[in-house]
Amino acid sequence: MAIVDQPPARGPSGIGVRAVRTLGELLITAGVVVLLFVVYELYVTNLSSAGKQADATATLDQDWADDGRQLHPELIDGKAFAKLHIPAFGADYHFTIQEGTSAAALEIGPGHYRGTALPGEPGNFAVAGHRVGKGAPFNDLDLLASCDAIVIETQTDFFVYRVLPRPDEIGGWAAGKGTRPQCAHVSTLRTNAADGGPYGGTSGREVVGAGEVSVISPVPHQPADLLPKVQQVALLTLTTCHPRFSDRQRLIVHAMLTNQYAKTPGSIYQQLLQSIGET
Repeated sequence: MAIVDQPPARGPSGIGVRAVRTLGELLITAGVVVLLFVVYELYVTNLSSAGKQADATATLDQDWADDGRQLHPELIDGKAFAKLHIPAFGADYHFTIQEGTSAAALEIGPGHYRGTALPGEPGNFAVAGHRVGKGAPFNDLDLLASCDAIVIETQTDFFVYRVLPRPDEIGGWAAGKGTRPQCAHVSTLRTNAADGGPYGGTSGREVVGAGEVSVISPVPHQPADLLPKVQQVALLTLTTCHPRFSDRQRLIVHAMLTNQYAKTPGSIYQQLLQSIGET
């Protein structure tokens, strides 16, 4: 039987091939752009912020050495006035705290929400910080557990705050984790069984929407004038973006003041760690 030659199969049209090729090139380009952005956010901004943080620390140390003991330093936007230490993140974890939460201030390090309490005062000393890039001071904020210490160092004092119980710990706190030595001065802040009182909505950790500014109120989630200052608990609130690589929500950590240590000549943070049992 004779073999009849078959015409060659027709390949995809030239237009289709070009379209697929163009799309592939665009996807590759987009991937490279995203990769470069990630490198920039994770490494370049971190290096830049590290330099700014080092300069801010050196300037603050010099100011403290030159100005004597100032109980209430002048707060200037973008200028450091205190230091933040978190023993659970290592003895060498420390950042200066700048006044204000502008982009420029947060590129240096954590920033104090203007108008909130100062360290050690009744009310809510509230501090924001980046979780990714720009030094990422609050990258591991989600790892803090109830009763973990957060130390704020000023020119005159060390203020020791400890993270409040989480919502699922509150019910059995008094007979459970609340009996541990490091939790000796940590309260649930509940004043009645019905609704918990003015601090009924305050716990060690919560996730809120990006626009939920009431978490930094003197009494979190309550009107600013709910309680007179003398009746307010001395709180510390740390805020950062949540989840990582997103600003859709905010991760919030609330802590309460448990101890205050006046600084003496030559006193250093490492000595404080021994005093509070964090070594």
